[in-house]
Amino acid sequence: MAPLIALLVGTALSRLAGLAGIAALDGWQPALRVGLALMFTLTAVAHFVGQRRADLIAMVPPRLPRPDLLVTLTGVLELVGAIGLLVPTTAQAAAAGLGLLMLAMFPANISAARRRLTLAGRPVTPLGQRAVLQIVFVATAAVISFGP
Repeated sequence: MAPLIALLVGTALSRLAGLAGIAALDGWQPALRVGLALMFTLTAVAHFVGQRRADLIAMVPPRLPRPDLLVTLTGVLELVGAIGLLVPTTAQAAAAGLGLLMLAMFPANISAARRRLTLAGRPVTPLGQRAVLQIVFVATAAVISFGP
């Protein structure tokens, strides 16, 4: 739920800043870029820190090799993508890449839900709820990718 909150709050605050006169944030596209960048920064940090990292490694489907390397790689890609979202000339490509990354990582969420794993000591998001969240996140990336 924290990623959704980061997306919504980051977008709303950015849009308000645009309405208050900050030209770089004047419009929904820039606000969405900031919200999505905040969300990916938040999720990327989990790939490198303490128990959350261990939980993410456990989420990688067992048939995939080197889950520790995959978690590190996806964390780096999320951070690079978040930075790319904040640069107007790279924002559309970054959003497209992040959308594809989310689609590629979704099987790990399916696997984690089926195996009833935990994340930060709590059960992972149930699969139906996670699918809805994934649609929201991918749709946000698509709006940025194909927007003006």
